[in-house]
Amino acid sequence: MQTGLKYAQPSTQKGRTDVNSVTNWNAPLVWEGTFDPVVIDAIYKKMDPRVAVALFAVGKYTRFLKGFLESAEKYFLVDFRVTYYIFTDNKGHVPTIKLGKGRNISVVTVPSAKRWQEVVLGRMKWATITIDKQIRNEADYLYMMDIDSVFHNYFGAESLSPMSAVLHRIFYKNTKREHFPYERRPKSTAFIPADEGDYYYTAAVWGGYLEDMYRLVKYCYTQSEEDAKNDIEAVWQEESHLNKYLLYNKPTKVLSPEYLWSDYNQIQADIKVVRISQLIKNYKEVRPNGGH
Repeated sequence: MQTGLKYAQPSTQKGRTDVNSVTNWNAPLVWEGTFDPVVIDAIYKKMDPRVAVALFAVGKYTRFLKGFLESAEKYFLVDFRVTYYIFTDNKGHVPTIKLGKGRNISVVTVPSAKRWQEVVLGRMKWATITIDKQIRNEADYLYMMDIDSVFHNYFGAESLSPMSAVLHRIFYKNTKREHFPYERRPKSTAFIPADEGDYYYTAAVWGGYLEDMYRLVKYCYTQSEEDAKNDIEAVWQEESHLNKYLLYNKPTKVLSPEYLWSDYNQIQADIKVVRISQLIKNYKEVRPNGGH
């Protein structure tokens, strides 16, 4: 961090008292009011990391590209080096967006899909392949993000760590672990017993060091392939495998639901700011198999 930076003096006595800000494995649990963006951005900017964002826009989901990218340019890791890797079956639908300095778009062509579940599971396959072929040489961090979302507020370097996972907005408060929507069928490689579990994480936003993310992405891909051989598909596809992996390989930072809310849900009192939110949409219209 550079000398002469002006910021509020930190306190050992004041802070958020309405939420927990550390996990039981001593990882930060990040909420508005638990960090100073001036300080943490300055720390990471000195490192000058290259950040990759993997976005899948297949079929009618290309309509969400413009809103995501324009809002990301306004709020996501502003003044950092960012490359958006857009995986799509129609590169002609990728909009022209005015990008900031050090920001780029790279288009990766992928096949179309007949089922939305194929798109979800295919993300892990094509992300694994593209990390191997391209991204590994171009990024230090990787984020996986759902394209049908829009940024509304600052989303900065406080989100970066070797492995950052986001609490699912539905299950972050009072849900008992036995009621988490984990995969409960022992036949699936994503199986988690009812008496195990920390949190339930969303697969719509997650990120970390490139190599740590590669291991997790490849894990989700290979475990899904193993399930397919046994004629089973995890209940929530990659999200089920993600939660299995993170249960036994704890994330180094847990991000509150501020980092992925939904326009379908009323904002709770402990959510002081919504940084990114999933859009309301007609699933039957946008998904290739009508949302089933």
